[in-house]
Amino acid sequence: MTALLGLCGALRAQSTNRSLLIEAARVYGVPLTMADLRLPLYDGDLEQSEGIPASVQTLSDQIAGAQAIVISGPEYNKGISGVLKNALDWVSRTEGNPWQGKPVAIMSAAAGRAGGERTQMMLRDCLLAFNARVLQGPEVMIAASSGAFDAAGRLSDDRSGQMLGGLMTALRTEVDRC
Repeated sequence: MTALLGLCGALRAQSTNRSLLIEAARVYGVPLTMADLRLPLYDGDLEQSEGIPASVQTLSDQIAGAQAIVISGPEYNKGISGVLKNALDWVSRTEGNPWQGKPVAIMSAAAGRAGGERTQMMLRDCLLAFNARVLQGPEVMIAASSGAFDAAGRLSDDRSGQMLGGLMTALRTEVDRC
């Protein structure tokens, strides 16, 4: 069983959301398994003719096998990234519900001054149907994220680091309650 699974709503290797996930795992104190969200676009015809793609089934299995999930995504055009929405749509088509009762922490890093607030609100709405145990806070929203990490990959702002620590403590508490 994977202790902590990370879903990054940005595909760029140097994404600040990827950096935020890595920092979250460091604070949480366990290795991070990073999910691969390079999935085909959801297409009902493809699903009907070929079934669930292997990459989607792998993601679904990773979610089901994780003790907890951390999702970090940017804000694209005032909402969730297409990459993240596509992953949620595909996983919803797999057998069972891998999200059921799963502790989930949401955070975001974005270029704008709101730090991805709309992404988090939209993501909470999307996860509602899956009956995941989405933590309500503390909210971690990293604004102007290109300058938010030091050379070692750690959050350079003490307040952001404290918020991340609080969120990871809340996630650990939720996992222990399971």
